[in-house]
Amino acid sequence: MSSFLTHHRRRILVTMAFLSLFMAGLCGQLGYLMIFRSEHYSTMADDLHERERTIKAARGEIVDRNGTVIASNRTVCTVSVVHNQVEEPEAVIRMLSGELELPEAEVRKKVEKRSSREIIKTNVDKADGDRIRSHGFAGVKVDEDYKRYYPYDSLASRVLGFTGADNQGIIGLEVMYEKYLKGRDGKILTLSDAKGVEVENAAEERLEPVAGNTLTVSLDVNIQKYAEQAAYQVMERKGARAVSVIVMNPQNGEIYAMVNAPEFHLNAPFSLAEGDGAASGKEKQDLLNAMWRNRCINDTYEPGSTFKIITAAAGLEAGVVSLEDRFSCPGFRIVEDRKIRCHKVGGHGGETFLQGAMNSCNPVFIDVGQRLGAERFYDYFQQFGLLGKTGIDLPGEAATIMHKKENMGLVELATVSFGQSFQITPIQLVTTASSIINGGNRITPHFAIKAESRDGSLVREFTYPVRENVVSEETSRTMRHILEQVVAEGSGKRAKVEGFRIGGKTATSEKLPRSRKKYISSFLGFAPADDPQVIALITIDEPVGIYYGGTIAAPVIADIFENILPYLGLLPGNET
Repeated sequence: MSSFLTHHRRRILVTMAFLSLFMAGLCGQLGYLMIFRSEHYSTMADDLHERERTIKAARGEIVDRNGTVIASNRTVCTVSVVHNQVEEPEAVIRMLSGELELPEAEVRKKVEKRSSREIIKTNVDKADGDRIRSHGFAGVKVDEDYKRYYPYDSLASRVLGFTGADNQGIIGLEVMYEKYLKGRDGKILTLSDAKGVEVENAAEERLEPVAGNTLTVSLDVNIQKYAEQAAYQVMERKGARAVSVIVMNPQNGEIYAMVNAPEFHLNAPFSLAEGDGAASGKEKQDLLNAMWRNRCINDTYEPGSTFKIITAAAGLEAGVVSLEDRFSCPGFRIVEDRKIRCHKVGGHGGETFLQGAMNSCNPVFIDVGQRLGAERFYDYFQQFGLLGKTGIDLPGEAATIMHKKENMGLVELATVSFGQSFQITPIQLVTTASSIINGGNRITPHFAIKAESRDGSLVREFTYPVRENVVSEETSRTMRHILEQVVAEGSGKRAKVEGFRIGGKTATSEKLPRSRKKYISSFLGFAPADDPQVIALITIDEPVGIYYGGTIAAPVIADIFENILPYLGLLPGNET
């Protein structure tokens, strides 16, 4: 009996010890959770009972150099439902289906889905959102949102770019300056019970959104309109495939206008042109990418005779040619086994270098290129900044496609000297020409000037690199004189503007493959010729009929200059 009791007590003691240890472990774990993990579980409890809704921040506006708004926002609404809060599901389904013009089955699927929040439709007009809110159905949420809006729709479409469904930048300035424009979203936090139903009279926590910054750009709405109008007119008149125009300040690189006609509609950027609507999948995306492409910076082309500006500047800078040097043009040059023709079949005969430039004579520039030699010519390409990119503040800039120095034989040297057998972008040509005529400063072409917060305080003033002494002041002065004579008495005389001194250079380049007989006509002009304040380039892609740059491109720049020079405060009175 004594042995049994002793055994029984031992079992009780072991059990009590085990239970004590177990209770001590539980107490220890409880203490750990209450003291060291309290914040974690408190957060979990808040997450369980809190419902969070985003308050969209207004995207920053984009304004032109005069303060004209060119990218803004329109208030729209996002309509959603919270399943556990809906008290009259059938009535809610009928109302939302009718107000939003959505199939009832589609709305029902979302209303009956057991989720914390289900979005029914975004980008709902504010008037429609207000009407839905006025029905007062429990569980239906109408939150204000913003949709990007472009007051001028297609104006400078490939420069401005557009935004996606979440108001993020997709192309152009919208994506380039995303961090300045996007703003910071706010939040609304409400309390709900275990079933997800909002607790009445519970305090609502609200974190206010911060609007994006206002971006001021160098674009001028009026100059852009002038340039676009001129581009569309010549495109229609000549049946051209496309027309591009760049208008820039050659002293500091500020771009006043950049046209890619035909432009697309910024307020409907995913709508294809008429006739392309049947495309789908990858084909549709390829068509959209082509429509959004900025030819002024994304595409390269053979510049033709406008490139003679670079050849002439290199020759003058190297001292291998002067204005009075004599040349002979029989209408061609034989280079190795090639007969390279001048545009004038019978040739220009004897002429000075200045006359050769005024006549846009290929043999003269072939001779200058040969005097320079491939290695020295290539060194000037690098000195002028021609072989890289300009650094323009738009995405997707293409680089110059040029022969490698070691592969540039006599034939390549000859064709490059008058602008063939290589390719550059229009913005590269304008930028390089600017550095040659502005006194020798390689500027950076750009749009952004400054970013300001909504209250007007300066966030950032944008600055851009300038490389000095690309050419000497003497070479620059001589080039201004040569190009003024091209317009005064040479191939660019159709670019004259009464009362103003205009400089410029014509070009007509044959597209590849040559057998297609398709051309790009262009003209690069600047004013005033003695102190350039504006430079412009037009390229007309595949004009029908007469295609010479001096005939069809030069008058367009004259028309643009006639409108914008007085507007820029440049008064007539300095006649050529």
